[in-house]
Amino acid sequence: MNLYDLMMKRRSARNFKDQEIPEEIVEQLLDAANNAPSGGNIQPISVIVVQEADARKELSEMVGDQPWVKNAPLSLIFCIDFYRIKKWASVSDTEFKGEHALEHFLIAYADLMCSAQNVVILAESHGLGSVYIGTILVAIDQAREYFNIPKFVLPMMVLSIGYPKSVPKNVPKLKRDVITHRERYRKLSEDEIKKAFDDKYGKFEDNVRKYIERIYVEAVEANKQEKHPWADLESIKKELEKLNIKNNAQFLFRFRYPTDEMVKLNENLISAFKNAGFEFF
Repeated sequence: MNLYDLMMKRRSARNFKDQEIPEEIVEQLLDAANNAPSGGNIQPISVIVVQEADARKELSEMVGDQPWVKNAPLSLIFCIDFYRIKKWASVSDTEFKGEHALEHFLIAYADLMCSAQNVVILAESHGLGSVYIGTILVAIDQAREYFNIPKFVLPMMVLSIGYPKSVPKNVPKLKRDVITHRERYRKLSEDEIKKAFDDKYGKFEDNVRKYIERIYVEAVEANKQEKHPWADLESIKKELEKLNIKNNAQFLFRFRYPTDEMVKLNENLISAFKNAGFEFF
């Protein structure tokens, strides 16, 4: 399979076989992480390798009881690491204040995601599947304590990896011409935007249960693996009816990612950043 086809076929996998990943492949994945693009080639990132069963279980609980984190034989915690940079600057008779500079932080976060995506693509080429876990952001303090992460280091993303039992076939995406703009930004009309998302998600009202199964892959996979209460499809359907959800946007921003709750999370994030020594707000 050529690289283009591999990238077009890639989907997040959440159902993994009970099969270890050979150490030589793990080392290749870490080499790919290390060889990713980096602003100024400063490489302000660290990767924590999580393979022991107890640590995988603990990590799974931290990120909202997502069973695939526990079941995957390998999880990588991608961290912005200014501890190492600050120490290097200090012993070199200079100073680094990246923890106070929003631009340094944003560049480091871009570096981190480039590193993680390098791993995703190489993993695919080895027949592995992976899934990004962003909810580590709600457990930064807890993760820092459990994994002995020092000040000036922030765990920002988890990547769980393993040999997949199954991979979703049809994950909806916007059409290419919706997200691409030639030379200048092209503002879509309201009708064009509505059609673009209708084409992506389909009709919400036709069959709510089938819609949930198609769109809310996390709930379907969790329900298959461990019957989590938060993943019960009938309970989800009842909650949608209770919230009077009638369309795709309401499903996303009232139920899956409630807008007011997402805004409230700012306080926790800012507190966790400050606890780690980051103060650019």
